[in-house]
Amino acid sequence: MPHYINFNGTLVPEDAAILTADSRAFRYGDGLFETMLWRDGDVRFLDLHVERLKESMEMLHFDDFDKFDAYFIRTKIEELLRKNNMVGQQARIRLIVYRDGGGLYGPDSNKPGYVLQADRKPETLRDKKTGLIVDVYEEYRKPFSALAKIKSNNALIYVMAGLYRKKHAFDEVMVLNQAGNLCEGLTSNIFVFYDKVLYTPALSEGCVAGVMRRVVMDMAQEQGIEVVEAEIKPEIMKVADEIFCTNAVEGIQWVMGYKHKRYFNKISRIFQERLQSWTYEVEE
Repeated sequence: MPHYINFNGTLVPEDAAILTADSRAFRYGDGLFETMLWRDGDVRFLDLHVERLKESMEMLHFDDFDKFDAYFIRTKIEELLRKNNMVGQQARIRLIVYRDGGGLYGPDSNKPGYVLQADRKPETLRDKKTGLIVDVYEEYRKPFSALAKIKSNNALIYVMAGLYRKKHAFDEVMVLNQAGNLCEGLTSNIFVFYDKVLYTPALSEGCVAGVMRRVVMDMAQEQGIEVVEAEIKPEIMKVADEIFCTNAVEGIQWVMGYKHKRYFNKISRIFQERLQSWTYEVEE
């Protein structure tokens, strides 16, 4: 059976031709995306994803960003999961929003188009016993500006870091910003626990404003663990007590090793266990 995607409201086979050579998404990477976890009948932390998506679309001067509210996204995902016989399963959801229409660098329209994908998420058992083996990617650095926090379709730095990770068989690699500081992981935000303080790169350092990054910071506040958003030199990895990576789909993954250094898994395990039941009170 074919696997389906949602292309601007129509369910089509995932191998269907949906883009033309004039597509702004193809020509300029003119768009952004959200990667979400579908679990227990809903998107985990959907309201935070919607908030980030709308803020990012507004920053990029898209029209109709209010269309992409929680009801719209949830309804479209449910429809797609039914079509793909995935009801009741955990799924990795990817929503790509791009600027529709033509034009060269200056667009003819700011109307958004979208592509919605849903894929089964396999269970991962490596969080407890086997952590990630990581390295620092140094060939190219990520520039920082106000746009750096957006999950943009402009992703060359991540493609190059991904090539490095694959070539050397690492589980994750750390991307540096233009100042040579730790910025983020290839597919994650990063946290460093050192001398009883939890550090994470500040948004001004160029990292993506991750949903799970925000959740971890809120959980840390509840646990009474100090979190400092900072400039972080990569040398801290040689002396840190713990390092862990976060993203919306995989949650919290502890780092086991960097070069000859090995890390503990105490603070990250507290967060992993707290995350299982963590929710935000919704005010009616």
